Amino acid sequence: MAVVLLIRSIIGSGDDVPVIVAGLLQCSVGAGSLAPQWLRQSCAGLYESSRPAAVALYLSHGALAMLSWRGKTLGPQAEKLLLLIPEVLLSLDTRVKESSTVMVVARVLTLWSGAAVDCVQVDTCPPLLRSSLIGGSSLIARLHQHIYAHWEHPLDGVRHQTRSMFQNLLTIHQHCSDHKSDPTGDPYITQLTQDLLALEWHMKGKYGTLGCLVEHLGAEYLLKLDGGLPARLLGLMGDQTMAPYASDLLEKLFVSHKAQLCARFMDADGWIDGWHEVWVRPLLQVLCTARLDQTTYILDYFLPKLLRCNPSSLSHMVQALQEMPACTEGKSLTFPSGSRGALGALMTCLRAARSQGVLKSVEEELCGGLVPLPLMRQALVHKHDQVRMDALGLVCESHRSTETLSRQEIELIRHFLPFNLNSQSPGARQQSVSLLKKLLCRVKDSAQLLPNPTEPVGSHRVPSGSGKDLQLYLSCGFALGDSVSFSHAQAVLCCLASNFLEVKQLACNLLQKLPPAAVRLQEPERLQSLLQVALDLSTSTKPFDSVTASHLLNLLLHQPGLQDALLHCIQKQHIPVQPPALIQSQTSEASSLEQNTLAVVQWLMVCLKEEVLKAESSLLQAAASYPLYGRAHCITAVLQPLNTGSLVLLSEWRAVVSELIGLCYRMSDVVSPVVQSSSPEGLIPMDTESETSAGLQKILQEIQPRDTNDFFTSARELDPSESDCNSEQKEPENTVHKPQSCNSVTAQMVLVCCWRTMKEVSMLLGHLCQSMPLCCPLTHAEGRGVVTEDQVEGVGKYFREQLLQSRHRGAFELAYVGFVRLTEMLCSATLQQLPAHWLKEVLEEVKSSDPSSKLCATRRSAGIPFYIQALLSSEPKSSSCGLLKMTMRSLTALAMPSNDADTESSSVPQVHALNILRALYRDTRLGENIVPFVSDGMQAAILGFTSPVWAVRNSSTLLFSTLITRIFGVKKGKDEHSKKNRMTGREFFTRFPALYPFLLSQLQEAAASVNSDSGQVKLHPSLFLLLLVLGRLYPSPMDGSSSPLGLAPFMPLIIRCGRSAVYRTREMAARALVPFVLVTQVPSTIHTLLEELPQEPGPGLQQNHIHGTLLQVCESTLVSYSLQQSINLTCYMTYKVCTIEYLQKPLNFSCCFVHFAMSVNINYAFILDFFFVTCNGVHLLFSALESQLKKLREETLQILMASELVAPQGPDDTNLSVPGATQYLQSLAHIAVSVCVESPHLWDCPESEGFQRDLLERLLRCPHYEVRLFALDQLLRRLQKTEEESQCRGQGPMPFDLSVSSLTSLALHETYPGCQAKVRKSRFCIRILYTGIFVRLLSSTAFLGVSTGAVSPPVALEMGVGLLCQLFQMWGQVAAGMVNLIQWLLGDEQSDTRCEESLDLDEEFLFEKGDLNLWAEPLSWARMLHRHLSALISVTHSPDVSTTELDRLSAIAKSNALAAQRSMKGLPALPQFSATIEYAKISLLKERTSLALNLLDTLRPS
Repeated sequence: MAVVLLIRSIIGSGDDVPVIVAGLLQCSVGAGSLAPQWLRQSCAGLYESSRPAAVALYLSHGALAMLSWRGKTLGPQAEKLLLLIPEVLLSLDTRVKESSTVMVVARVLTLWSGAAVDCVQVDTCPPLLRSSLIGGSSLIARLHQHIYAHWEHPLDGVRHQTRSMFQNLLTIHQHCSDHKSDPTGDPYITQLTQDLLALEWHMKGKYGTLGCLVEHLGAEYLLKLDGGLPARLLGLMGDQTMAPYASDLLEKLFVSHKAQLCARFMDADGWIDGWHEVWVRPLLQVLCTARLDQTTYILDYFLPKLLRCNPSSLSHMVQALQEMPACTEGKSLTFPSGSRGALGALMTCLRAARSQGVLKSVEEELCGGLVPLPLMRQALVHKHDQVRMDALGLVCESHRSTETLSRQEIELIRHFLPFNLNSQSPGARQQSVSLLKKLLCRVKDSAQLLPNPTEPVGSHRVPSGSGKDLQLYLSCGFALGDSVSFSHAQAVLCCLASNFLEVKQLACNLLQKLPPAAVRLQEPERLQSLLQVALDLSTSTKPFDSVTASHLLNLLLHQPGLQDALLHCIQKQHIPVQPPALIQSQTSEASSLEQNTLAVVQWLMVCLKEEVLKAESSLLQAAASYPLYGRAHCITAVLQPLNTGSLVLLSEWRAVVSELIGLCYRMSDVVSPVVQSSSPEGLIPMDTESETSAGLQKILQEIQPRDTNDFFTSARELDPSESDCNSEQKEPENTVHKPQSCNSVTAQMVLVCCWRTMKEVSMLLGHLCQSMPLCCPLTHAEGRGVVTEDQVEGVGKYFREQLLQSRHRGAFELAYVGFVRLTEMLCSATLQQLPAHWLKEVLEEVKSSDPSSKLCATRRSAGIPFYIQALLSSEPKSSSCGLLKMTMRSLTALAMPSNDADTESSSVPQVHALNILRALYRDTRLGENIVPFVSDGMQAAILGFTSPVWAVRNSSTLLFSTLITRIFGVKKGKDEHSKKNRMTGREFFTRFPALYPFLLSQLQEAAASVNSDSGQVKLHPSLFLLLLVLGRLYPSPMDGSSSPLGLAPFMPLIIRCGRSAVYRTREMAARALVPFVLVTQVPSTIHTLLEELPQEPGPGLQQNHIHGTLLQVCESTLVSYSLQQSINLTCYMTYKVCTIEYLQKPLNFSCCFVHFAMSVNINYAFILDFFFVTCNGVHLLFSALESQLKKLREETLQILMASELVAPQGPDDTNLSVPGATQYLQSLAHIAVSVCVESPHLWDCPESEGFQRDLLERLLRCPHYEVRLFALDQLLRRLQKTEEESQCRGQGPMPFDLSVSSLTSLALHETYPGCQAKVRKSRFCIRILYTGIFVRLLSSTAFLGVSTGAVSPPVALEMGVGLLCQLFQMWGQVAAGMVNLIQWLLGDEQSDTRCEESLDLDEEFLFEKGDLNLWAEPLSWARMLHRHLSALISVTHSPDVSTTELDRLSAIAKSNALAAQRSMKGLPALPQFSATIEYAKISLLKERTSLALNLLDTLRPS
């Protein structure tokens, strides 16, 4: 840029400046003769041909920025320069690698297109410039190819620049063409629009260019070309990745359409009906019938934009939806079972309208009275989660956070909460919490508008509502703490024992904010008991107990009396250890939190040192009784709330940190032999104590590798019969976590103890280095540092040792987390060079590694990739990524095969390099910085398959899989061949140009080894990978008739691979051929393939060659080509395929079944393609082919009827064990399913009665499960589809009657699991299960105030129990029903003399969260049953229950109550923390017993 400015300043603004700049761009020395001598000398380097590619890029940028292009007619030289710049920039497409450089190229091209727009807008635009820039010219075509290759680039900036350039090119063409007044009549624009609409809808770049065309041409033009565009775009809203792009295009379309309609109609509202027909009607249809996830994205991305465009459409939506039967009658008869129906659609529209401010509440009426309140209640308990969430969102969300709550909204919230707080769906619970948070924030914000209670009410604006509403606001907004009782606080405290970490954190934060009088932590006894429980849990052998202990300690750290309670606990335990000196708050300026934290850390360290000392003597005893990781976790946890930037007790903290680091090293030394061993899952080191060494041999025998997986699925303990005779003595009561004997230690326990200890050591060291102030003059000049630089460097060396030598994944993964924390704080001048130094050391160690090295060559190199990842992540984002480039160059060189003979020893560095590269390519933090090295990584992975060493091939496989994901994206569906994870050949080789010559040379080598004629199977090691990569590409209609990338050399090689003797290779070769066939070459390519087929059978006939050619023909026909080109091609292919069938189908069917099946598939594809074409309005074009196609259908049907699949003898009587028989039967099954299920109208079926039904039953009873599975899958799809259609049209589900007995017989006799699953999903089975029993039961529950059976499971359960109680009254069986329900309330745990055995409840029953389990909350269920029984007793006025039954039930209840009381006494103090599961079981039994006794007392006569 400076060079161009200098030239313009010296030369002036004449024609010489463009000549000189053009010479610089072209490296032309002759053009530089016009410049002064001193300028030529100073810029001599710019004229060298070896200059970097970026020189031309920035010279182009300078020419566009420094030269004037606006508002004047260009001279001849300036015109040439303007046309030269894009040529230079486009030549850089395949030369640049850095993503930042690609971004600059895109930006400069957009800048050029803007300058070109300025140049063509003048009245006297030169003819040469006009002809060069008009659409269809070679330059514009190349620019469009650049756009198509980059419109899905990973960088947002590149995609934005290409979209802007496309918009500018449209403007340029408009000014250069002869259709300025009417661009819709421009043939070039029409063809461009049709080409874009013909592209696959998964291409994200398509949406931006179509949006530009909407702005350029208007929406009506696109709707004229494709009237189904709105519905098609709405159908794409089910894909979260496509929903934002589809919604943006929809917005541009309906906004443009509205503007066009408004300009046409003089009446202000005359346009709205037509606009609603195009945009609102398809929307409502999708909302009512589509999947829930699809409608969710419509709510997020599309509906708010539509309402903002035309708010008045809301009333039309509400009216249309309320008139549907789903809202008027409470029945969703016209909608699929998986959809939300009209009620759900109504809630979606109203929620979006209110959040956008379109819908406002009027006075006390929600939604301005548009929706009846019973309808809102019905939606809040709907069976679909998303309908309930939309209804709740309608109540909670508002456009203004200060909008006050109405009485109706409060009542609706109270109606929602009881039935939805225990929802079985995690997504529904998460959304409920989020919406209720918005409600509380709204309460808080709206409360600020209320008057101060101490001031007169008249001086402030009072929100609408009664005085009770005002009191509610004041209680919720200001006086919440006063309403919290001790029982409330106790319930929150019990949440600290939850299994969910987030619940623990929320409970701990809430307890700190509650009033101290409610929590009562200031009471010494309560404080001491909680502290003692926390200290006991910190040594538990259950890993999650230490998390509970850490949260308890964090809660207690804020209490002033913690140090006294700690001293009391120390004295109570009678531990022969000197406690640390406690800090007296009277003599220190430190905060209470700092003092308590220091005291707790010191005491935990004292205990930990004693336990480490014992562990050094006996690791088995440590794993059984006092695992080390609990104490270390608690120390890390209590340090986290501490503000280390304002420490006062610096000397004490320095001593503590120094001692902690040394203690961590000791802990690591104890457990590292296990996690660093070659088999950490089965190693227990020798103990020094003679008492435990006796049992060591038994333990080692127990952990020996076994042939089965039993060892890994269940822990096996040693026989405890040889334990000490005193082991039968009972432990004192109220002890927590009794120490286990060493004989009961398993290999899993030792391993868990060791790797978790390593984890906590790593986390603690990382936290100390990250949080504690560093003793460095640059950061803490006042001497306020705590951690020294030597300590940090020592910790770094420790992490290096652990990451490079640990074998257990849990150990080195968590060490990586701690090491990342360390690398983030390396900011001082003396430490910031450490990452580069460590990185060079480890690369040298990897390069020189061999089998004797300590580096782990197995387990995917264990922690070595993590170590290098952490070092590279410490590199500043603003740097030039020098460490990354150096590392990638070194690793790529190591990963490439060496010239020396590959051996196990010489391949170790290569294995490490491949594994490290895989980790780096997977690291998302490296972003686009890693993309320039993808080509090198792909080459290393493919070449690695040629290695004779298995380890190299294995690592190459993993690297190749990672690179496929990195290039084509994460798999977005189950279909392996979906175009969502593919890209065009042009885009692929533009982004990775180095792969073009490499893949071509490798394919040449691999194709040379394919020779099926020799009768030998030769499979090149890399052939599978090459075809897999090439098969991920696909052709684009935008590629045109010529390709500058030269893809033609790949075609003959891929065609040759189709002759392979390996079936899978032939399939992949056929799929890989498609992207290399240009659109205009599809007919000729297929013609060439068919010409290669043999004309008559003979001795040299190769079945592999025939099958491979047929596969390539079938795949090539999937390429889109114009109808004019396909007419003659279809005639030729029809004739040729029929000829092949005649040659390859003797009467005895002794030919190759594989390629005969392929021929049947091609026939079937032609028939369906012809039907598709005729259904799209071009039937006349194919009138000449009708007779041939009719003959083809008849012959295909004759083949089906004469085949083994349908013939009377059946497949059982024919030898179908030869290769290809299964494919042959599957191909015939495709045609048979089309005849009887999918498209029976395409075939001239026989007139015999029940032909289609018999044909389908024949398929369902075929002995080959592949045929049955396919037939069942297609049948179920048809049943689901036609049932939805028949509910609206009154048609039957099938064109014939399929008896239920046929499916029932199939279900009883089916043996293949896949077919059994299909049968179980049948609509018939579902109706038999539900329609006759539960749905009819719930449909008659209008007495509860809900008019539909489509309710959530809790409401359905409530309805069912209420209905059951009413039926007892109707049948006159209240007494008998009461006895059975009370017995049901008591549960199955009936005991009279047993104590603890009666409490053996199923733990999974307590915590099960199944989607269809209505009884997942036993406590809620018991209380609900008690409520209904109490109501039944009050209605029937004490039913006459026999005294015998009452006495029997009372005895059971009292026995259970006594058992619960005894068991509760046997639990330790605060059992909700130390014995959570046992406490929950006993509490449940007590509640059930109490409720049952209450009912029994009521039933007894007074």
